[in-house]
Amino acid sequence: MDENNIEDRLKEATSNCLSSHGEWDKNKKDSKARETLMEAVHELRKVAARLEIEIAISERDEMASKPIPIPPHRSNKRKMENNVDDNVGNQGDGDNSNKGGPKPQRNRPRRRTGTDSPSSE
Repeated sequence: MDENNIEDRLKEATSNCLSSHGEWDKNKKDSKARETLMEAVHELRKVAARLEIEIAISERDEMASKPIPIPPHRSNKRKMENNVDDNVGNQGDGDNSNKGGPKPQRNRPRRRTGTDSPSSE
């Protein structure tokens, strides 16, 4: 959109909103004045939204000219620091990793059954 067009719309919407507000402020019970003010506020919001879009487009165009630095991948960083294999990113950070083996079994207490009774002599 043309920048002058937005400026003209902004001036016109602001002027309409101010005059509508003045009319409504004189008689707040007048539903016609209230409706006119609501329409003027709505138009002002539309112009403000268009202005925000233009600002965002401008920022996007400005950012497109600057290359975005690519951060190093975590596993590549560790590989360079520790000279370890490529699979280091898949392992845990502590000593409790099991290196892909079977899961360790937990020692669980035995469950009591209802048939336990003292042995007969």
